[in-house]
Amino acid sequence: MSDVQLLVIAKAPVAGRSKTRLSPPCSPEEAAWLAEAALACTLQAVAVTPASRRVLVLDGEPGAWMPDGFQVLPQRGAGLDERLGAAFEDAGAPSLLIGMDTPQVTPTLLGEAVEALTTPGVDAVLGRATDGGWWAVGLRRPDPAAFLGVPMSMAQTHAAQLRRLAALGYRVEQLAELRDVDRFDDALAVAAEIPGSEFARRLREIGDGRR
Repeated sequence: MSDVQLLVIAKAPVAGRSKTRLSPPCSPEEAAWLAEAALACTLQAVAVTPASRRVLVLDGEPGAWMPDGFQVLPQRGAGLDERLGAAFEDAGAPSLLIGMDTPQVTPTLLGEAVEALTTPGVDAVLGRATDGGWWAVGLRRPDPAAFLGVPMSMAQTHAAQLRRLAALGYRVEQLAELRDVDRFDDALAVAAEIPGSEFARRLREIGDGRR
């Protein structure tokens, strides 16, 4: 059992609020349906990764997609930077946090991230996303200053986050790079990586329904 907590920060999959950049070509309902699958795949990977606690930091209400073994904490704060800082404050540390945008994440990748975070001399871990953002961040201790004012959801977010951690004196271990599901091309590419997943099945069903 690891002493690291695993946090997933997510929006409840609701049409018009979830994965809006998938529309078009997806309808808002289809985008939310894919978001639900992405979240479910993510939670399944977290559920079988050794951790001291598993926490869903949620904007919205949990649904049938949520497995057992998770504590739910409500998101608080205005921008994503505030919500990230609050998530670490509320959950405590050491913690590794991921979003719902990488349904291809595996217990092996999460285990490697946890191992890196617990390596002596390491204060934080950060996983770059291919769009210039990040898919995972871990801290040995909660510190809202690690996030407040860092521009989020931009092409330079990973670089800005790395600079902030360095400015705070954190020794950072970088993780493997993953592709976020933000746009439809991303969804196609990620589904090709995990063809047997529920995410890929739903994407195929959406495509089949348009033929």
